[in-house]
Order: sequence, then C-alpha cells, then structure tokens
Amino acid sequence: MSDRTDPAFAEVEAALDARGFTRMRFELEKIESLLDLLGSPQRAYPSIHLTGTNGKTSTARMIDSLLRAFGLHTGRYTSPHLETVRERISLDGEPVGEERFVATYREIAPLAELVDQRSAEPLTYFDLTTALAFATFADAPVDVAVVEVGLGGAEDATNVIQAGVAVITPIGLDHTEWLGDTIEDIALHKAGIIHAGATVIAAAQEEEAARPILERCAEVNATVAREGAEFGVLRRAVAVGGQVLTLQGLGGVYEEIFIPLHGAHQAQNAAVALAAVEAFLGAGARRQLDVEAVREGFAVASSPGRLERVRTAPTVLLDGAHNPHGMAATVAAVQEEFAFSKLVGVLAVLGDKDAASLLELLEPVLDSIVVTQNSSPRAMPVDELAELAREVFGPDRVQVAGEMPDAIEAAVAEAEADVPGELAGVGVLITGSVVTVADARRLLKR
Repeated sequence: MSDRTDPAFAEVEAALDARGFTRMRFELEKIESLLDLLGSPQRAYPSIHLTGTNGKTSTARMIDSLLRAFGLHTGRYTSPHLETVRERISLDGEPVGEERFVATYREIAPLAELVDQRSAEPLTYFDLTTALAFATFADAPVDVAVVEVGLGGAEDATNVIQAGVAVITPIGLDHTEWLGDTIEDIALHKAGIIHAGATVIAAAQEEEAARPILERCAEVNATVAREGAEFGVLRRAVAVGGQVLTLQGLGGVYEEIFIPLHGAHQAQNAAVALAAVEAFLGAGARRQLDVEAVREGFAVASSPGRLERVRTAPTVLLDGAHNPHGMAATVAAVQEEFAFSKLVGVLAVLGDKDAASLLELLEPVLDSIVVTQNSSPRAMPVDELAELAREVFGPDRVQVAGEMPDAIEAAVAEAEADVPGELAGVGVLITGSVVTVADARRLLKR
C-alpha cells in the first residue's frame, strides 16, 4: 500500500482521477499546447523512447539502471503503476516524492485549465501525467529521460519528444480496438515514434511487424539495429535469483552479465536495453562500453510485477502478463526456471482481453486455477471468466472467488492441500493483468 502522508497529494490524485483514469484520446495538439505553455520542458534533455507490445517497462527499467551505472542522472516515465501514480515518474531510479509531485502539479494545473477551455474535450489523465513527467525531469534536472509510450506510438502523448534513440520491443496483437486488427497495423502505429535521423533499436519481430518499421526508418532516414543481426543474446544460463547472460552488443561481446529477472524474454529485454544504451552513449563497432559498469547496471535492475516472488512456502509469484504473447513468455519462464511439483493459478483479466487464449496457455503448467475479478472498472465479470476456465481446465480444476483476498486464500489452501512435508516445490501464480498484480501486491506486501 502507499505510504501516503500528505493530504495535498491525495487531492492531486483525486484531480487526476477526475479526468478519467481509462479515458483515451489520441491527439497531440492539446498536449503540445500545454507543453508550449510550460516552455517545452521535454526539449531540456535528450530522451530514449520505447514502444512495443510486451517488455517495455522491464526494458525501460534496465535502460535506466544502466545509464545510472555510467553516472548519468535519469528520469523514467512508465505506465501503468502498481501502487501509486508517483511510480510513473522516477528520478534516478526512485519514484518522485509526494511534495515534488504536488508542487509540479500545481504549476501545471492552471495552464491545463486554459487548454481545457479551448478544447472540445479536456486533457486526459495520461496527458497530465506525461506533462508532469516532462516538467519534473526538466526541473530536476536530468541528463536523460527514458520514456515509455502509453499506447501505440504515433499519436501517443509521449511522441512529442522526438527522441534520438527509439526502442521497439516485440510487437503482437493487443489493444486491437485502438490500434488495428493485424500485427502490421499495430506496428505501423508503433513505428510512429521513429523520427528523422533517429537510431532505432528493434527487438526481433515477426515479418509483418518488421516491414512497417523498416519502411518508416527508410522514410525518415533513421538508422536501425536489429536483434539477431547487430545485437542479441549469445548465451544464457539459469542462476540463483535470475540468469547469467553473454550479450552481443553494438560495440562487442559482454560476458558474465547477471540479471535478477527470470525468463528468456527478460534476456531479450536485456539485449535490447544494452543496445539502446550503447547507441545513446555513442558505442559501436569501434568502441565498447565499460563491462564492469554494464554488469553493475544489470545486477541492480528490477521489474516489480514481472515474475516477482512475494512469498515463500508456498512460493507466490506475481506476473502482469495480459495478452497471449506475454503469457507464453511467462509460462516458458515458469517451466524453465521454477521446479514446481504443484502450481495453482489465480487469474483475473480485463474484459477486452483474449481470456480463452490466456487460459489455454496456462492449462499445461497449472494443477488448478482460481478465477476472480480485479478492481478495474473494465474487469471481466468473474462468472464469465469462470465459464471460459471450465471449458479449458474442466470443472474439477476450477474454483471461483468473487474478490482477490478470497482468491489468494483459496489458491494457497489448494496449493498446500495433500502436499506432505516441505512446501518448497509448491507455488501460486497470480496473473492476467497489471491491475490483478497491483491488487494482489497490496495484500501480500503489507
């Protein structure tokens, strides 16, 4: 739970929430007007901009950690948050404090009202947090900002930065109601963060995603480095608390890189993060980054809510996978890196997600599943999710709980049932949405 102490911060949170936490408007004019009134704070520092379907936040956090290992003051903007909106805006790896958050909001709020008065619709929650981030970074000041898109790319509020380094993590089908029904359509939106003369760091993509990216690079004369060609993971080995990697970077081979994160997808994210930092710092064929600094940066990287262990005996893992691409990576990591003799799932998803596919991916690795409903107003009703779960798992392997506390209690009891002796090989996986993870985390990390 948040350690909130300042009533003024609660008032700011309420003012932001009043703009509609899930309301979306894809237009840059209003955020550009607000930033112009603020003196264009996003121009006060260089930026690294990230888009993609999965892995954005983990990659952004690794980039941030690496940059700090090289002595740079960083700002990081990611979304959504798990416990407090302050998590979205980090300075040197830590969420911005309540006092600074409130002070910056109070500077912006009157100007936001002016923009609202001139527009048919007010600025969104995401518009305001984006402006807050850019202003906070300028005031700090930071040496570099690491900025994750909210949704898509071309028309996302963050795309006002026109970053010199653009990062594109793996693209799959998600948010189809906003971005299109095909991977090619989605990639076209995301490639919009590539601006003239940029360096693009692209994770391995399906052919229909790669094509729009390469066409956009050619159109704006951007340089592209691709995973599998210019950089990538050469070797990886499971280690206690994470994995040890050998990475091919733009500037050479980096060996004995430990990251305290699980799964091949996190190794891929690490390769992308390293290439992005190399590009930003000017490393390349003739210059390699200091290997010890790279090791230091990766060793302290974290990604809350991404196969995060929050309890032991039984082990309780939280993972925010919410689409088939992400869930496939989670399932592969669980199979490879956790030797569970018994694993029970807790699943709650948003109503617009492909719940059937998520269930089908989970079924081979779970002994049973507890379905529930998270706190989002967009949550899939538990009865609807239960019906899908019974079709995939069979009725005997499905329990239903109306609320998260009851779901966790039922899953732990089921995991511990009929298990003699030690519970070391017993686990609970709570997944399906970042909101699901946030709900569980508030209960389990008190």
